[in-house]
Amino acid sequence: MILSEESAIADAALPVARFRSHLRLGSGFGEDGLQDDLLKGFLRAAIAAIEVRTGKVLMSREFAWVVYAWSDPQGARLPVAPVTAVAGFVLVDAQSVETAVTADRYWLERDAQRPVLRPSGVLLPTIATGGHARIALTAGMAADWDGLPADLGQAVLLLAAHYYEYRDETALAAGCMPFGVSSLIERYRALRLTPGAGSGAGQ
Repeated sequence: MILSEESAIADAALPVARFRSHLRLGSGFGEDGLQDDLLKGFLRAAIAAIEVRTGKVLMSREFAWVVYAWSDPQGARLPVAPVTAVAGFVLVDAQSVETAVTADRYWLERDAQRPVLRPSGVLLPTIATGGHARIALTAGMAADWDGLPADLGQAVLLLAAHYYEYRDETALAAGCMPFGVSSLIERYRALRLTPGAGSGAGQ
């Protein structure tokens, strides 16, 4: 399977002013915006790190999922969460000929942890040998920053501030996550359960 992000969080959607205030940077001077690009980079890095740790997409974006065979044709677990919409479903054969799958042949089983693409009938449409399915997804916990749960928003600011404060430090371990951030995001982390029927993801 291949998952690709088709749209990014817009610069205007990042809470730069809030982050600047969190860092207690001075304001009211002619140089107020000089660090904005740097601050946006740390915010994006913090969002990405928390998304990896929680298995959740924080702010709504578009994704494309390419799958070459269903693990379970009765229901394919989607690779991102929470999924809010399946915007398109296309079968591509070995000769790259595309066939759209109509929306009445599948439905989205919404779940904050493990959303599943279900067939309207018994099985999902067959993927031809040498071909693949390409599925367009919209996923995210909130449409914008203000829609995020307060604890996740605070976790992003804390982690971005950590990156900012230690931006010249090369001795930090890879994946370093301050305890305050870890405690804030802990309840959003996906539980590790043994997959049952209909919960497998496409390979």
